[in-house]
Amino acid sequence: MDKNTIYGLILMALIFLGFMWLSPKPEQTTDTSGPETEQTADAAASTRPDALSANELEWLRNNIAANGDASVAEDGKRVYTHRDAAMDLTLAGDSLYGTVNVGGRAYPLADILAADPSIPVADQRKAIETVRATSTSMGRYGKFSRFLTGNDASVTLQNDVIALRLDSKSGSVTRAELKKYDTEYSADESKNVKNKVVIFDGPSNSFNFTLPLAQAVETRNLYFRPEQVNDSTVRMLLDMGQDAYWGLEYTLPRGESYLLGVKVVQRNMDRIVETNNRILGFDWQQQIKRQEKGRMFEERNSGIYYKFAGGSVETLSESKNDSEERQAKVKWIGFKNQFFSSVMIADRNFNSVDFDSRIIKNSDYLKDVSARATVNDYSWTAENPASFELYIGPNLYPLLSHLDKTVQPDDKLSLTRLVPLGWTLFRWINTLVVIPVFTFLGKYISNYGIIILLLTIFIKIVIFPLTYKSLVSSAKMRILAPEIQKINEKYPGTQNAMTRQQKTMALYSKAGANPMSGCVPLLLQMPILFAMFTFFPSAIELRGQSFLWAHDLSAPDAIISWSGNIPLVTQYFGNHISLFCLLMTVTNIIYTHLSMQSQANSGMPGMKWMMYLMPVFFLVFFNNYAAGLSYYYFLSLLITIVQTYLFRHFITEESVRKTMEKNAAKPKKKSGFMARLEEMQRQQQQMLREQEKQRGKGRR
Repeated sequence: MDKNTIYGLILMALIFLGFMWLSPKPEQTTDTSGPETEQTADAAASTRPDALSANELEWLRNNIAANGDASVAEDGKRVYTHRDAAMDLTLAGDSLYGTVNVGGRAYPLADILAADPSIPVADQRKAIETVRATSTSMGRYGKFSRFLTGNDASVTLQNDVIALRLDSKSGSVTRAELKKYDTEYSADESKNVKNKVVIFDGPSNSFNFTLPLAQAVETRNLYFRPEQVNDSTVRMLLDMGQDAYWGLEYTLPRGESYLLGVKVVQRNMDRIVETNNRILGFDWQQQIKRQEKGRMFEERNSGIYYKFAGGSVETLSESKNDSEERQAKVKWIGFKNQFFSSVMIADRNFNSVDFDSRIIKNSDYLKDVSARATVNDYSWTAENPASFELYIGPNLYPLLSHLDKTVQPDDKLSLTRLVPLGWTLFRWINTLVVIPVFTFLGKYISNYGIIILLLTIFIKIVIFPLTYKSLVSSAKMRILAPEIQKINEKYPGTQNAMTRQQKTMALYSKAGANPMSGCVPLLLQMPILFAMFTFFPSAIELRGQSFLWAHDLSAPDAIISWSGNIPLVTQYFGNHISLFCLLMTVTNIIYTHLSMQSQANSGMPGMKWMMYLMPVFFLVFFNNYAAGLSYYYFLSLLITIVQTYLFRHFITEESVRKTMEKNAAKPKKKSGFMARLEEMQRQQQQMLREQEKQRGKGRR
């Protein structure tokens, strides 16, 4: 549609309105025939809504007879009653009577059906709509329809570490607050207000059970009656009448427990419902809240985790939108943040689960995650047909390890997998060495900067034999460098490559040196470095802990920050500079310089430049990581530099040379490796000779 068409339509509309305004109004006539005429005029001014049809009334009677509370009157006839927040109706034989609530007023059903003029038109219309909606709900939800309306109410369960709110609408946990943890993220950074960590609140979390009935009944749509059993236990009940009920029982132990017991409870429900359906549905949706300052790293470590019954712990992609369908038994479902998790543990396993994870951009929430599961073997006759354990708390390895041993120990829950500690080898190092030492030090020292220092010294002591071998090897190579240079000058060119290599290897063998001996200790240290790389970003103990200029050792220690989006810089480096990361980089450059001194005259100048560029790469890579990680690498490199200087001071080149001369004087027995290497060199040299002969024949 072009502009001229739009202008034309607007002009036509204005002309039409002007015509209506200027047209003469019809004359009003006055009827003085009495009050009846006045009532007729009022009725004409406000049209009454349509009344319930005979079929609708009959349908309503049938629904009340099928789903209402039955009793026996004095005359022996059965009477059926339906009561909810909207109406109170009784069916006795063919007589239907009672009241309908509209706006806080109870109108008799008879007056509504007769369209009593004393009832305001708006209330009359609302009352008719309420009756129709209730009848439809009874036809769909049966005896549960009375719980579609109700009063909003809430009850609190709390202990020393967690406070939970349960709402009558849905009968589930709608808010979870951790008392011992403060949020590091604030939507308004200027205020820098710290509140207690709230895992979820209100509509950002939804627990829902789908009852195994002919028509699906979802508990999120129902109003429960709270019942405080004791200080630790609350029941959310649906009173069905006839001494029957269905509900959810929540038990939160006193003290420092993050584990909430959830049980489906019921009584005499086999009198109320008749069904052979034995599948209980469970739907769980949550928007994972942002808790930390650094969104990028927190988003990378948030998502859905789950464990197969008797199997491994799996996860959906944390870097992109992802979904999965698992037609297998699943023991627990977890929605994980970087440092906190909500985990639903089934007593008898989930039999199939559909997962979905979506990243939420530019929000106070990180991801929208959901799980749709089923629980088989549901029985309407059992008092406790299904049970669960709901963990809402920190990803603290010692705590999760304790739960693995105490909660359903025969099922091997493996909740510690919620703490990402790297691949198998790195995880072993963390769980068997690093975490026990870290936890032990944390019992006696409150400053985690000091703890990281002591942990670094401990690790350096453990790997010192490897470091010593590496330093000795470097010293030997530095001493042999001039002689190797002479060999290179005596046997130049590619045609002498094999000879040059043989002479060099003979020199190494005579001096008792091995060019690989310096690399092997470094390679053996790599698993420890990678273990630390996974440990520090996952250590919730560092969260909120300050040290020197770092306000939070679990987040970057930004000394310079800026706003706005700088292409490539913001994406990969961030909008800040971390001081510990900068110190690590400078120390790494110094260490690289010392290492390159031991490799003088290597004949690979390009390699030297590459070695100096590596620390710069680490600066870009680690700038967004936890300050505790950069602090550890800085300390580790600094201690290594000190060790190198001390080694060169106390162990001189002269002493190393004397050791090499002694080794040279000893009779040498070729190792299997050296024998194979020489044989390979001999065969390679023979091949080169044959190739030279062939090229010579070709020239003739």
